[in-house]
Amino acid sequence: MTAGQPPRRDRRAAHGRPGRDEPQPRRYPRPSREELAAAADKTIPDIIGVGLDVLFVGINPGLWSAATGWHFARPGNRFWPALHRGGFTPRLLHPSEQDELPALGLGITNMVARASARADELTAAELVDGARQLTDKVARYRPRWVAVVGVTAYRIGFARPKARFGPQPEQLADARLWVLPNPSGLNAHYTPQTLGAAFAELHSATLDRAGDTP
Repeated sequence: MTAGQPPRRDRRAAHGRPGRDEPQPRRYPRPSREELAAAADKTIPDIIGVGLDVLFVGINPGLWSAATGWHFARPGNRFWPALHRGGFTPRLLHPSEQDELPALGLGITNMVARASARADELTAAELVDGARQLTDKVARYRPRWVAVVGVTAYRIGFARPKARFGPQPEQLADARLWVLPNPSGLNAHYTPQTLGAAFAELHSATLDRAGDTP
């Protein structure tokens, strides 16, 4: 080591790489191409319980979710950052930590149970049938709010062609209903910041107990 040159561990830290004695970033298994292909049409369990504050409703699981068993698992999906930015979680959760949600009053299900590479592979009939099943599920588990993550799926499934983002005039079973933007990285209309703001608007509404009765 030449004079004035920092020790190796310090040089690695200076370049943004953790040294031997520093915390290493946690790595998660990445599904193989074969595992992703085999995940098509699979289903994953809901994260749900009775009396949740908010039940989030995805369109359907992606292949990453079906391969890992984690909702909104594909890298680049912005659901978990938006959940944190919106004030629903005290820290950014990894999809593998999804079982922590019920203790926070939150849950996740899907409009359509079967996994696909893209949501646009679903048929209108599947979305309509999924909306019926979701209504039954909400009646059974009685969340205070239901947040559908994707306006197009909501419009088709519930025959509301003019529905907009935000609170809906109708209820779902006895739950208040809200439509959020799709957090997929393919949704270029929303940045991480504006998506987080949309989730924060819902979070603010859920804190207003006086607004629980339409």
